[in-house]
Amino acid sequence: MADMPTAILVRHGRSTANAEGVLAGWSPGVALDDAGRAQAAALAARLAALPLAAVVSSPLQRCQETVRPLLDTRTGLQLHTDDRIGECHYGDWTGRKLAELADEPLWATVQRHPSAAVFPGEGGESLRAMQARAVDAVRDWNARIEAEHGADALYVLCSHGDIIKSLAADALGMHLDLFQRISTDPCSVTVIRYTPHRPFLLRLGDTGDLSALAPPPAPPEGATDDAVVGGSTGAP
Repeated sequence: MADMPTAILVRHGRSTANAEGVLAGWSPGVALDDAGRAQAAALAARLAALPLAAVVSSPLQRCQETVRPLLDTRTGLQLHTDDRIGECHYGDWTGRKLAELADEPLWATVQRHPSAAVFPGEGGESLRAMQARAVDAVRDWNARIEAEHGADALYVLCSHGDIIKSLAADALGMHLDLFQRISTDPCSVTVIRYTPHRPFLLRLGDTGDLSALAPPPAPPEGATDDAVVGGSTGAP
């Protein structure tokens, strides 16, 4: 079967900064709020039917807290931390209210021509650089997970809204300038199955049941990485 591992991209649960309308970026000490903790607990139940090979997380507190209930219910499931899937470095925008940032001249560029956006100030990152490091991280983890767990493995990657939107855009072959058309709610799940030739987007911003993602006991006869003409038959 011409598959590679399937990446289950989880946006962190709702944080205190989300609730306050603040662009948290890499600010330390940004935790989940009560709603976010409930979302994280529910995530563990939503993923219960899936044989997960590993969990990879952004180093930021809100992501680490999101995967903690999942890890607590899976003895032996290993947590890996990767800075490359950490939040975009927003520079001088970090910690500011979104409502006031909307008045900045750069806001229109971020919305309409994000591939040209570079956040101001020391350490400010471009959205192009953010996407490039995230794509590199996923491809590296795909290779590692496949080597250690096989081509049909599933693994969780917990990250941030702009990171996940940029990965979904890459999977769809969309230019980064279109990635603002994608939406990912807190603790939503976006799933990408990679193959040697192209990725397949299986879920986008999903907040419901995920049990159909479990791999079949054996690959279907004659399985390839071709798209199913007429549409998938779904889970058995």
